[in-house]
Amino acid sequence: MEFKIDKYGVLTEYMGSASEVTIPNNVIEIGKSAFQGCKCITSITIPDNVTEIGKSAFKNCRNLASIMISGSVTRIGDEAFSGCRSLTNITIPDGVTNIGDGAFSWCENLTSIIIPDSVKSIGENAFDEYKNLKKIIKNDDT
Repeated sequence: MEFKIDKYGVLTEYMGSASEVTIPNNVIEIGKSAFQGCKCITSITIPDNVTEIGKSAFKNCRNLASIMISGSVTRIGDEAFSGCRSLTNITIPDGVTNIGDGAFSWCENLTSIIIPDSVKSIGENAFDEYKNLKKIIKNDDT
């Protein structure tokens, strides 16, 4: 089995080697550091039943280039995608209310971020250390 999921529906560890990963439907939360440092992942799909992406969940997944986050996610934890250097654009879905500290820091190739009206809290340095960022769209700018 590629995923370790606890009895509460928290994905605590990924042990696979696939480049394209879809989170299983029985997961409600992606736990702390569950995918941290996975070099094999290039694409991740997070399904509708997931409500939270935990601290450092995908930190330093340097080849992660594509993220599909469902509208059921309400919180993106501290440093959740920090160091994902292959990401070029992010659309945060409507429904997310909280983006943690450093959530997308050190995503050096990020050029575009779209943040919906639902986001009420953005942590310190959530979008920090970008060389190529050209636009951030927030609220009614979309």
